[in-house]
Amino acid sequence: MSIIQNKKAFHDYFIEEKYEAGLMLEGWEVKAIRAGRVQLKEAYVIAKDGALYLLGSHISPLLNASSHILPDPTRTRKLLLHKLEIDKLIGKVQRAGFTIMPLDMHYKGGRVKLAIGLAKGKKEHDKRATEREKDAKREAQMAMKKERH
Repeated sequence: MSIIQNKKAFHDYFIEEKYEAGLMLEGWEVKAIRAGRVQLKEAYVIAKDGALYLLGSHISPLLNASSHILPDPTRTRKLLLHKLEIDKLIGKVQRAGFTIMPLDMHYKGGRVKLAIGLAKGKKEHDKRATEREKDAKREAQMAMKKERH
């Protein structure tokens, strides 16, 4: 079940590969995510010391769930992946000029997971072509809908 999607990532980047990562979260963050108080719009993933970290994601704290600590809504959160996956991703980022983008936050088995994608930036003409394709699909759907009625 999806919690939030990063639509900006699909608009600005070509997604080559997708991976599912766990997140190291604090208790108040999990409660806030369950309440839907999370944003991935400005988020990105960096590699540091052989690990991947999520930066720029914003989790707004709940007032009643974080009374005894000082919550940091934009703190850096470590991603949990297998070592081989981390090494593969870091290698592609360093050699091939890819970026790692957070795509979707969802639940899996009661845990919060983050779908990340190996992405390459789109140029302006690529974005326009994608928009044209979406418009054409939408028009085709509308025509099919009218045809059935």
